[in-house]
Parts: sequence; structure tokens; C-alpha cells
Amino acid sequence: MANHKSALKRAKQSEVKRLRNKSYKTRVKNSVKEVKTAVTNNSSEQANKTLVKAVSIIQKTSSKGIIHKKQAARKISRLARQVNSINS
Repeated sequence: MANHKSALKRAKQSEVKRLRNKSYKTRVKNSVKEVKTAVTNNSSEQANKTLVKAVSIIQKTSSKGIIHKKQAARKISRLARQVNSINS
């Protein structure tokens, strides 16, 4: 455990950031799951709606530096491809 005052503060800050990052990552996972569920149910309208929400959440998470920008682009691309497959 940290002994110095600054190290104690840093440990507290790290814990707060870890919990915040965890919640953002969970939101991303849940939004991706919603899109995939809509795709498996072949509901085109629902898939499009959830895709828009998911893209917004993924981009916001990426802009905060919680996930890498290329990881975000990859997730968005894969989801869009799945949604487009049921639209056509």
C-alpha cells in the first residue's frame, strides 16, 4: 500500500478512474449486445435504432480515451455490417 501522501492520493484517483472506465465499457458491451439481439431477431427497424445509439456510445467512449479509437472503429464497422446484412 502507498505510504506517501501523493501516492495515497494517486491510488484514490486510480480507483475512481477504474470504476468510471468500467461503467463506460459495460455500457458499450450492453449496446453492442442490443444491436446483435435485434439482428438475430431480424427486426430491421429495431436494429437501425439500436445501431445509432450504439455508435454514439462507442464514439463517446473512444473520445474519452477509455477504448482505443481503432477498436471503436472496428466495433462500429462490424455492427454496421451485421445490420446491413439484414436490411438487404
